[in-house]
Amino acid sequence: MAKKLRLESTAPFQGLPELVAYDEGLFAAEGLDIEFVRRGENAPTAVDRSMTNPEMANSFASHGSAAEQGGAAMFNACEWGNYRRVEDSQTGSRQVGRRAIIVFGALMVAPGSDVYTPQQLANKLVGVPYFAGTHYLAILALEGFLPRDAIKTCLAPSGSRLRFEALMNGEMDATTLTEPYITVAERAGCRIIVAAPYHGTEVAGAEMDGETYASFNKAVREAVRRINADKRKYLQYFIDRHDSDPAVAALTVDDLSPSRLQVVDPAPIPAEELQRTYDWMRSWGMLNSVDVADLVDNQLQLAAHGS
Repeated sequence: MAKKLRLESTAPFQGLPELVAYDEGLFAAEGLDIEFVRRGENAPTAVDRSMTNPEMANSFASHGSAAEQGGAAMFNACEWGNYRRVEDSQTGSRQVGRRAIIVFGALMVAPGSDVYTPQQLANKLVGVPYFAGTHYLAILALEGFLPRDAIKTCLAPSGSRLRFEALMNGEMDATTLTEPYITVAERAGCRIIVAAPYHGTEVAGAEMDGETYASFNKAVREAVRRINADKRKYLQYFIDRHDSDPAVAALTVDDLSPSRLQVVDPAPIPAEELQRTYDWMRSWGMLNSVDVADLVDNQLQLAAHGS
């Protein structure tokens, strides 16, 4: 009998290997009956220029919202945000390893913007989805060019489509996007100011066991192999999953950059990287009381990854 495993819903930019594993029967081949559960019903859908500090927002507004209520056994999101969700969790959820996809995020400005370099974003309002990957990416990127007190952010919607529309409407000076909306924005004349890839992690609750997570990872590894063997085929996911938007539906695979699709085998979180990220987040006041040793269920991580 297949093992039932509820996962939070995902999108190609952050969960393509999981979607491929589901669609191509790889999870089923490992004895897993996967159900994707809706999340993020209370995620922000509009820019709020008055909300300028992530402490004013809810770390579980989008990612983790179903899992924290017992509706899903596991979810994936950016590594930085998951550090904070582990701290905020009331259910004892912990990170159990890195996900397979490396997300490509970009900080962008509208076609008519007078900003051409990161330095020119000093004291400009950058709209970010608080506690999501590109929130942290924007800060990490900009602090290489600006003093921290010159980096100004406000709450932006959770989805790239809504952030792109708000940017074009002039609701903020810059915002962060992921694919396929980086491509959509470029076609509309928007400019990339800074861009970088970043990791994400899986977070699981107490019901997850090592055998189940190992089976999950085995299916994902096969999906990674298939994606890397034919990126062009799987780039189509980025169009098909957003084809309700005419701007995305108008794209072809040739419009998308294969270099922005990077997938690797899921793996443990390296201890030295865990510590560096923890220290950086503490320096910004983005973590408060959690101990670095409590961010990861190391026993489950080692049981599932075998190293």
